[in-house]
Amino acid sequence: MTRDELASASELLESASEDTDSGDASERLAELADQLGTLATDERGPDHGRLARIQSALNDLGSGDAEDVADTIDAADDHINEYRSDLEGV
Repeated sequence: MTRDELASASELLESASEDTDSGDASERLAELADQLGTLATDERGPDHGRLARIQSALNDLGSGDAEDVADTIDAADDHINEYRSDLEGV
């Protein structure tokens, strides 16, 4: 089962990792894109806590080293929020 919202977020973050001027941010964005790509196709979906940690990292990146791609990071964050809106729990 593919979780489309997480897959879309992963693609956006991969794009952001290629577009940012910061090498450190690029590496971190690529890591987060890989995590979301894996979560999008795992047999069992992620919980709120895992996604919240990813979103916290995105928030830090969007207001720091990766400010130049903040709009793309925000769009990825929106996809994660959309996925979480249907997730049971918190």
